[in-house]
Amino acid sequence: MQRIFVPSGSYVVSTGKQGIVKAYLGTCVGVTICDRQSGVGGLIHLLLPAPISAERVWQPEVYASTGLPLFLQALYAQGTVRERLEAYVAGGALVGPLSERDLEFDIGGRTTDIVESILNDEGIIIRKAETGGYFSCRLSLDLESWKTTIEPVGNPASFCGKERVIRPGLKEIDRAIERLNPIPQIALKIVRMISDEKFSIIDIAKEIRQDQVISAKVIRLCNSALFGVKAKVDSIDRALILLGQKILLQLVVSASLEDFFPEAVHGYSLCKGGLFKHALGTAMISERLAEFTGRVSSDIAYTAGLLHDIGKVVLDQYVASDFPFFYRRTHMDGADMLAVEQEKFGITHTEIGSRLADHWSLHECIKETIMHHHYPERAGEHHELTHVVYLADLIMSRFQVRHELERINTDDLVQRLGKIGIAPEQFSAVIDSIPCHMLGGYPAEEVNSG
Repeated sequence: MQRIFVPSGSYVVSTGKQGIVKAYLGTCVGVTICDRQSGVGGLIHLLLPAPISAERVWQPEVYASTGLPLFLQALYAQGTVRERLEAYVAGGALVGPLSERDLEFDIGGRTTDIVESILNDEGIIIRKAETGGYFSCRLSLDLESWKTTIEPVGNPASFCGKERVIRPGLKEIDRAIERLNPIPQIALKIVRMISDEKFSIIDIAKEIRQDQVISAKVIRLCNSALFGVKAKVDSIDRALILLGQKILLQLVVSASLEDFFPEAVHGYSLCKGGLFKHALGTAMISERLAEFTGRVSSDIAYTAGLLHDIGKVVLDQYVASDFPFFYRRTHMDGADMLAVEQEKFGITHTEIGSRLADHWSLHECIKETIMHHHYPERAGEHHELTHVVYLADLIMSRFQVRHELERINTDDLVQRLGKIGIAPEQFSAVIDSIPCHMLGGYPAEEVNSG
């Protein structure tokens, strides 16, 4: 049966074709609506409650206040009858355990309020609503039976049975680091160039062109929906013209790391390739946040975001062997990932990532960000970069929930935002400044946006 993934800021309307449409929701809100008698229905995946200003409605499907009316118009255009429509609403989770002041960050709650208000004004019955809380879920609509299901993300096979306690020692960790697939030297060379803020592509352009594997991966990334490049990229030279040398260097590093991250499901990943997709999204959002705040170099922020979770590569096999335990502790108990890793292994992915940074002789700013991106106030000289990557990681973990098993501490979110010059009332504007394709993930071919 065909499965259609609906990314944030888009919707699907169908006239009874076989298949299942689905959306993965954290802070985002998903709505399914159908008219069983007419055989028409669909799903919309909403990112934010309303535009920050009337001048910024560049993609109305992103917002509940503008996107849901468009979705309803599309349903009415297919012959649905308002009185027969029934809706299901899911998502709208909080960013994390929040203080009273932090409740103004409740983007999901405000999005849910607008959705319910519009549906009530239209006289559309809400059959079921599972919103709020701290959970991530998958909303699905069967286009043949019109049945809607709301399930927790991850879906571990069982939480029962004897737990497997595997606690690798430091010697075993170091051996695992030595056994890792090597990152191409060209990638490490570029990382060091970016960290030192030296951007001369002349001495490495020839290497990029001669490496057919990396060239092919770079071109594929350029043409993916995640980067939003409208013109077709068919060569490294064409990519250089369209993107510029800095972005091309970033893409070469990203493409080089794709094979480094494991693709198996039920380690840290909740989907195939989830670790890499999360790292890539965090890198892109880190770059945008650096531009928004003006506190750190956007190029270094991209690189630090890309490498922030590199220590998970070493621990992934151990997490996979006891996935139900990690799922329960992070998704059901709401425990911080570092605390769970320390409980289970006696070492965290940030500590292992720091060891990898030493192994590869990475710049201190990258190492510090890898080590402290969960608790950025612990960083030293490069605390602003670490705070930028922390916020990018948090945004990815709440708006793109299907990629990896993660729970990020938000106890001091207001103070952490302040460290990079973001006031609490600007939080929505920060999310609004991130292009939707960065948060939308990897859409299926048949997803129709607006």
